[in-house]
Amino acid sequence: MAGDTVQQIKERLSIQDIIAPYVKLRRAGRSMVGLCPFHKEKTGSFHVSLERGTWHCFGCGLGGDGFSFIEKIEGVDFKGALKILAEKAGVQITSIYGGKDREDVSKKERLHALMSRAGEWYAGNLSGSPAETYAKKRGLSGETITAWRLGFAPEAWRALLEALTAEGFSTQELLAAGLIKEADGKPGTYYDRFRNRLVFPIRDAAGRVVAFTGRALAADEQAKYLNSPETELYHKSDILFGMDRAKDAIRTRGFTMLVEGQVDVLHAHQAGFQNAIALSGTALTERHLALLKRYSENLMLVLDADPAGLKATARSAALALRAGLRVKAARLPQGKDPADLISDDPQDFAKRVTDAKPIVEFFLAELAAEEHDPHRLLRLAEGIVLPLLAAIPSPMEREHFIQATARALGLSAEAVRESLKRAPKDFAADRGTTSVQREVAPKRVPSELRAEQLIAVVHAYPETALAERLKSEYFRITEAHELPPAAIPESALFFAEQTFGESPDEAAGDELLHAFEEAVIREAYQEAVANLRRAEASGDASAVSDAQNRCTTLSARLAVLGA
Repeated sequence: MAGDTVQQIKERLSIQDIIAPYVKLRRAGRSMVGLCPFHKEKTGSFHVSLERGTWHCFGCGLGGDGFSFIEKIEGVDFKGALKILAEKAGVQITSIYGGKDREDVSKKERLHALMSRAGEWYAGNLSGSPAETYAKKRGLSGETITAWRLGFAPEAWRALLEALTAEGFSTQELLAAGLIKEADGKPGTYYDRFRNRLVFPIRDAAGRVVAFTGRALAADEQAKYLNSPETELYHKSDILFGMDRAKDAIRTRGFTMLVEGQVDVLHAHQAGFQNAIALSGTALTERHLALLKRYSENLMLVLDADPAGLKATARSAALALRAGLRVKAARLPQGKDPADLISDDPQDFAKRVTDAKPIVEFFLAELAAEEHDPHRLLRLAEGIVLPLLAAIPSPMEREHFIQATARALGLSAEAVRESLKRAPKDFAADRGTTSVQREVAPKRVPSELRAEQLIAVVHAYPETALAERLKSEYFRITEAHELPPAAIPESALFFAEQTFGESPDEAAGDELLHAFEEAVIREAYQEAVANLRRAEASGDASAVSDAQNRCTTLSARLAVLGA
């Protein structure tokens, strides 16, 4: 069963074994501490508990166990994390599947093996081929070509089919993987999908080959770029080209760079922008954005400057804004894509990235440069800028860019707001509530947080004088007779260990108690004031007197605490 497999993994791998390959950890009291891999920081706020097998970051608030860490850092689901950790621990996982599930897993593993082998076969054909000549002509270095495992699909009709069936893969498996096609009007006759093309392997976030893009080498080829079809392994709406290589740089740099195509991604990485990714034959989707948000909430669009590229930029930006991302765009010269600009002048490209503007300001500048007639400029802004404003979920950020739009167009901010109100409803459809919107935890009052911390200390240091005193004071302050049964969050347990270390400190306990009591009394005082106002409004003299007495008592307690 799955539980047995998970338990075997936990017995063989400590939380340190799992996290250490990704994060440099040092001992700090009862915890291990390092720089968080999920957000940019200079001082380590990422804590690992060897005793509990858990981790928590006080900077970004993420936390969990070893499985959740692998899910987040490798961009996989639980089954993917299970497989990664099972391989690391030397545990067999076939026992977690039964019946049809086992057959499905076996089939999927065969497809993964097939795609991996196909990628190596294409790469093995590259040396001395027209595809290698074309790749180098586009400015790609030998190191880049090798690192990304670019390949060559020969012009022959059945070269890949014959090579891989000879290795034991079936025709049906090649068909299911999208590597071959059935000839029209000739049932049972198959041929290679990719022929006479430079082949780019497309990998999932875990680095497994799931599809290919083939760039035509013949000038008369109708389809310049040809992509694998949707398969059991490859769903275009879920895959971002280069994410397996870019995710660490995205976390480090704090933003994702989205470019047009595969060659643009390779050039960007070659020039030092390892946080670059591209779409794979589809428009940006909510599932893409959900994947992006695992690594950063900042997105920079570096798309072609032609009308189609600008339209794609506006469409992608609106979707990303609705998903809660902060979006910028870099301006490219007319007629040049990122690969061209990097090849010609990498320093110019780097400067344009540095000078990237927030998406609203980007389009205001682009439209002003394109259209000099004030009336037509307003109409263009209504069609392009207003949807972007409507897509911004944060009221404060939206107001900031409303003001910027008003200044750029020579209008009042009120006129822009009124235009937003009258805009078509689909401008702001589900604004801020898409499926990839940030989940916001319910707001909690200070006393709840302090109580959580206090109870965590009691549990972290059982049978100590400090724990007994904290319990006694908790009962006095809250007038309760037992500690609440709710589970203690990892963040509170890490707080306790970080604050009190190996030896519980009475002074630190005093500070915690003082903060807790002040929070409890202050909230009770605010409630008493609210009750007094309600009593005064209702004209109930008795209730007014009771409320005044309550306020006086609580105010005196706050004064004693020095609050």
